[in-house]
Amino acid sequence: MVATLAVHLADEAATLALGARLARVLEPGLVVHLVGDLGAGKTTLVRGALRALGHEGKVKSPTYTLVELYKVSRLDLYHFDFYRFKDPSEWEEAGFRELFGEAAVCLVEWPEKARGLAPGPDVRVTLALEGSGRRATVEGVTDRGERCVARLREGPG
Repeated sequence: MVATLAVHLADEAATLALGARLARVLEPGLVVHLVGDLGAGKTTLVRGALRALGHEGKVKSPTYTLVELYKVSRLDLYHFDFYRFKDPSEWEEAGFRELFGEAAVCLVEWPEKARGLAPGPDVRVTLALEGSGRRATVEGVTDRGERCVARLREGPG
């Protein structure tokens, strides 16, 4: 059975809180794909996770830099944004392969732009508009991802 968590996010504070919950289950080697339209809350979710891990600086979408590294808590966390990719081969050309590995956590916005080249997700978070808020669906895709989502479901909220 696939581990899944669905949550209604009424506002930005709820999105930040889900990010904080997600931070508690992140572990080295995990790849998390963040899926949703522009403005769906992907970067806000990452901001919530980073704040929970102790990052006090600014958190912005890496749309133009493509990747931001945050050394937080016990983790090297890479926040990727592939929105500007026109072709999946741009992922290879950017030299990102070496950043994905057992030592890092990789949070990836717009993963479909590197389809077939970038590593698949352990966890997929889909954010979609729902009424005046959003619906977040968190799905464990691999065994490791399912364990993370199961721990996420045990938490508050």
